[in-house]
Amino acid sequence: MSPSSDTIQVVDGFDKNGYTYYPILIVGAGESGIALGARLMEEGFDQFRIFERQAGIGGTWWINRYPGVACDVPAAFYSFSFSPNYRWTSLYPGAAEIYNYLSGISEKYRFVDKIQVNTDVSELKWLEEEQLWEAVLTHMVPGTGDLSRKEMHRRIAEKGRGSVYLRQEIVRARIVCSCAGGLVEPNAWPSSIPGRDTFEGPVFHSARWDESVDFNDKNVIVIGTGCSAAQFVPRLTQEPYNAKSVTQIMRSPPWVVPRPDHPGGKENYEKYSPMIFSTVPGLAKLFRTMCFARAEWDWFRIFDLNRWNHKTRKNLETAMVEHMKRVVPEQYHEMLTPDYSIGCKRRIFDATWLPSLNDPKIELTTKPITKVTPKTITLGPGRVYPDPADTNSKVPTDEETIPADIIVLGNGFEVTTWLHPLKIRGKGGEYLQDVWEKRGGAQAYLGLAMDGFPNFFIVFGPNTATGHSSVILASENMVEYNIKLIKKILRGDVTTVEIKKEAEVAWTKKVQDRLSRTVFNAGCQNWYQADGWNSTGYPYSQIDFTFRCMFPKWNDWDLQYTRKGLLKKRARQAMSILLLISVIVGAYVLRGEGSSMYESFQSFNHLLQGYLKQGLLGARGLVNRAITMLPD
Repeated sequence: MSPSSDTIQVVDGFDKNGYTYYPILIVGAGESGIALGARLMEEGFDQFRIFERQAGIGGTWWINRYPGVACDVPAAFYSFSFSPNYRWTSLYPGAAEIYNYLSGISEKYRFVDKIQVNTDVSELKWLEEEQLWEAVLTHMVPGTGDLSRKEMHRRIAEKGRGSVYLRQEIVRARIVCSCAGGLVEPNAWPSSIPGRDTFEGPVFHSARWDESVDFNDKNVIVIGTGCSAAQFVPRLTQEPYNAKSVTQIMRSPPWVVPRPDHPGGKENYEKYSPMIFSTVPGLAKLFRTMCFARAEWDWFRIFDLNRWNHKTRKNLETAMVEHMKRVVPEQYHEMLTPDYSIGCKRRIFDATWLPSLNDPKIELTTKPITKVTPKTITLGPGRVYPDPADTNSKVPTDEETIPADIIVLGNGFEVTTWLHPLKIRGKGGEYLQDVWEKRGGAQAYLGLAMDGFPNFFIVFGPNTATGHSSVILASENMVEYNIKLIKKILRGDVTTVEIKKEAEVAWTKKVQDRLSRTVFNAGCQNWYQADGWNSTGYPYSQIDFTFRCMFPKWNDWDLQYTRKGLLKKRARQAMSILLLISVIVGAYVLRGEGSSMYESFQSFNHLLQGYLKQGLLGARGLVNRAITMLPD
């Protein structure tokens, strides 16, 4: 028995090889998966299922629970245009409020029942004969999906496979959409630091915050100075944590941008903005547009390598360094002055980290950890920044051993391993990771499709991240593009949609060439790239990306039309040709009669209404009735 294309159903359920069929299978219930689910419901299609490995929805806003976790762009710009939130309680809301917003969308659009958590999509295989995707679902012990892959493997080694995985299930789907986020798998303990196994205290990554750990009167070591660390480090010496000391290890300084303050002041904004934005028509949209425009302005003035951008960056860098020197103690001035262009790494929009360096309990160092013992770490000798060969530098290089009770990793994520560890086999049984390796690195046409993998679409795939704008905006753009592709399949017009190889290769070459002329490749070590291949950054503005998603280049796509779809396509083409001929002939006739432009327009308009509207639209009605009688 073959499944129909538009309803969830159990196929051959009595047979041992029976399976559940889903018209659309969505991987991940983070912000992208939630957006896609909402838009499908808006389009009137509710026959889909979202599978999420973690124990709750929200993606990064579910799993990150470190102190101070919050949005670092204005919240008005961190919500979907189709479902804006006018009642944010802060300009930079915390994770719990963002989670509630995303959860509220699933409730508003009534697809909570279509989300299945604690379920990992571990393998996908394209079945050429059936024109379907076969998926392996791994049902997990509740809560274990919140563990990192390394933690899962450690638990399995200690307690057995049953401590993480319950069972596997094989399902099939017409369409698969991957909405797996990029900031999912935390980086491991740095291989350059010896002695990890000898340490007696807790060691965990900030993205897997251990809420059972007592920080009171403890000596804390933090490895990393990224965006997350900038949020939680200032909190550790304060209530309710009350750490005795915090030593933060920095490899190289980030560019720190003063975070824009709340309009009208924090207290007034939090008190009045929900009411004002909810009652004044258009004000919230205007504010969102202003946030967007400000972010785009940053792209046009910072991220290119042209002369004007170079001058602008220098001016901004001077201002940022002056700001830093006004805020932090003098001992950190040299250490916190970057030696690379602003924008090369992700900037930190900060209101608390730099001021916290005045706290005598917090110390920042660029000395490397050279030894770990059960209750101490050794720093130095030497330093990683500034250059150890710089004899004029006053940044310390001496060796010192300090007490350590807790080590927190704030060293980022495995960003360049896209879709890993999901195994995806396309046409001919070829794995997606193997295709990427052959072509130089992770890539996808507009970040959303690969040739050889029909009816497989990605939201927020390779080369779609920006260094200046809201990830929500980029995700929503890709969701809209996905919807355009999905509707063609669900309406029965096509059986498969696949990007052409030449289009994908040409797009990737264009992206990599353009990235080489942006600040991303301006000589710093960043998480956008690995081994010289930038699989993360988008080399144009979000205005550009928005238009590319609004107006697809259908010639880049290989659409396998059904008989019904082909007849509809030819009918539209015929009607367009007839209309064009009618316009040309009508204009020629009216011109020959010597009519004025206005008289010609009026006469021609009457002609169109009298003949084309009745004739062509009547013909279209006949064609549509004929189409409905055709089998798919």
